Amino acid sequence: MAQREHHYTAVIEWTGNKGQGTTSYQAYERSYDVHVEGKPTLHGSSDPRFRGDPARYNPEDLLLAALSACHMLWYLHLCAAAKVVVTAYRDRAEGFMTMNPDGSGQFTRVVLRPEVTISSGDPETARRLHHEASAKCFIARSVNFPVEHEPTVRVETASAEAAG
Repeated sequence: MAQREHHYTAVIEWTGNKGQGTTSYQAYERSYDVHVEGKPTLHGSSDPRFRGDPARYNPEDLLLAALSACHMLWYLHLCAAAKVVVTAYRDRAEGFMTMNPDGSGQFTRVVLRPEVTISSGDPETARRLHHEASAKCFIARSVNFPVEHEPTVRVETASAEAAG
């Protein structure tokens, strides 16, 4: 298949000017809005440890969510193609970031912990497809740290269906 380029746009608007701009580190809020055409506005801030608003998404939250969502979407696609019927999927993703003495930092790894329930198909194939999803995930392929996987696959039973 020939390479194709996809293009994405977002407008990030700082909303934290309290009237003094950045006259000091304490003079401004870290709040911002993310605008993507045709979608609801996402309200962000920095991590609370960096004077951010804990009620808003921070860039670290969004990176972790992007990795988890991309993996899930590829995984579901691969399961559908392999005739593994997924009926539930939940990921408890965790990211690890190291801070440097100069105040900079970087993610050093992310661990995805998808909990998958299947109603039919081979459970071993369901486990194996996490590796393939990772190899195909656009976001995971774009980062310079490892994205690990600790999946759990449960098989839905007929008695569980009747009870649920």
